[in-house]
Amino acid sequence: MPDAALLRDSTQILLPERALDGLREDLEHRFTLTIRTEEDGVRILGSPVEIKEASAYLSRNGVSIQ
Repeated sequence: MPDAALLRDSTQILLPERALDGLREDLEHRFTLTIRTEEDGVRILGSPVEIKEASAYLSRNGVSIQ
């Protein structure tokens, strides 16, 4: 059985809300994602392929992905 933490990491990104300033609209337009604002920041959910591509996009735009 796959490790739940690895699956979760490949299907979501957690960021502070301000990390998406100026990028959220383009991110939603370019990728098939669900972006939820939560108490502790923003949760970006999607398929492993979309999350990988969105991570690369965010990194190219100066957002640190951990």
